[in-house]
Amino acid sequence: MKLDVDVLRYLSKDDFRVLTAVELGMRNHEIVPTELIDRIARLKHGGTYKVLKNLLKHKLLHHDSSKYDGFRLTYLGYDYLAIKTMVNKGVFVGVGRQIGVGKESDIFEVLCEDGTVLAMKLHRLGRVSFRAVKSKRDYLRHRSSYNWLYLSRLAALKEFAFMKALETHSFPVPKAVEHNRHCVVMSLVQGYPLVQVKQLQNPEVVFETILGIVVRLAEHGLIHCDFNEFNIMIDDDEKITMIDFPQMVSVSHRNAQMYFDRDVECIFKFFRKRFNLSFQESIDDNDGSNEEKDEDGRPCFSEIERSAGFLDKELAASGFTRKDEEDIQRFIEGGEEADNSDSEGDDSAEDLNESNLLPDEEHENKGKHESCEAGESVASEKEDATDENEKEENEMEDEAELNKSLNKQRQRAIAATRRGRKSLASRNSYKDKGGRSSHSSKLQKQLSGW
Repeated sequence: MKLDVDVLRYLSKDDFRVLTAVELGMRNHEIVPTELIDRIARLKHGGTYKVLKNLLKHKLLHHDSSKYDGFRLTYLGYDYLAIKTMVNKGVFVGVGRQIGVGKESDIFEVLCEDGTVLAMKLHRLGRVSFRAVKSKRDYLRHRSSYNWLYLSRLAALKEFAFMKALETHSFPVPKAVEHNRHCVVMSLVQGYPLVQVKQLQNPEVVFETILGIVVRLAEHGLIHCDFNEFNIMIDDDEKITMIDFPQMVSVSHRNAQMYFDRDVECIFKFFRKRFNLSFQESIDDNDGSNEEKDEDGRPCFSEIERSAGFLDKELAASGFTRKDEEDIQRFIEGGEEADNSDSEGDDSAEDLNESNLLPDEEHENKGKHESCEAGESVASEKEDATDENEKEENEMEDEAELNKSLNKQRQRAIAATRRGRKSLASRNSYKDKGGRSSHSSKLQKQLSGW
């Protein structure tokens, strides 16, 4: 759907209030009943149905009356909610032209108050070109039901988190500015997609830089999974910037080696076809590099060491399990114990020497003091455990009450719609069944017969 922001300036507070009410109702409704929208919006002077009609005219909502009378948000309505929130926060003040279209997102230019131009990415999962999200992405995890708006929101959140983390570790990525719902605002990359470049001054240097980024990501515990010429930007100075991060996975993923080899193969294939590179010569010239490579010059996934960090743990990347987290904790604790083993041995020897010099009374006092401290620590641990149990019980009770109230609201809305349908049907059928008018008509017929 084409984004037309001209209507945005003419929408009132009531319009956005009703849009937000539909969004809240879609948490547990595929189609939100009209009565529930009216109850959530709580407009001061009423008029919810008039506002719904206006939003439906601008295609911000979709009407469905197959089971009951209700509405759901469209992607255009979701865009308006995200853009309105960004404008209220002061992130940008205007939306410009569209600069990119993908199978799962649209990219627009936005203007800040100080005149700088940023890029706004709107995720649009569910297009005909990309609907196999459940099999190709891990956004759902343990969930069985979903809608496309919620999946787009998860994709935007994941991309913003990856972009922030990679930026802090000095990876060549756009600067993440802000995100809201399915919208991500980032710095505008002054360059071109690598697929549009026909000639390079130093193709060997660019090739080695791109290959080094893939290896560095693996050393930090991540694999891009879509690292090709369409997701690599290059400027006039041949500086590389990588984009598109929602599909990144951990090196602990069961298909990690396949994804890594596929990324490397995409790079080799592109540079071989486009720039006619002979990779063996360029690799022989750089024998001093630290990258582990096979005989044909490709990096070997099994020989890459995760010495740079654990970004997959920090970001909970796909494929990173709790078992992997426990292994990392053991590794870290083992390294700390090895580093502090000598100092601990010296400290223990000094403590033994000092204890031998103490008299018997001091030994007794010391034993009493230690026993008191042990008793206090046990008591404090018990208190902490009881507090945690009470908190968990309170949270469970709150969730149960919330679910009950939501179910009651849904049942009331469905019952109200059914009542309305019965009343409409009763108006049109069974008119004057056994009433006075039928009795008078019978009398008139009898008189006319006489």
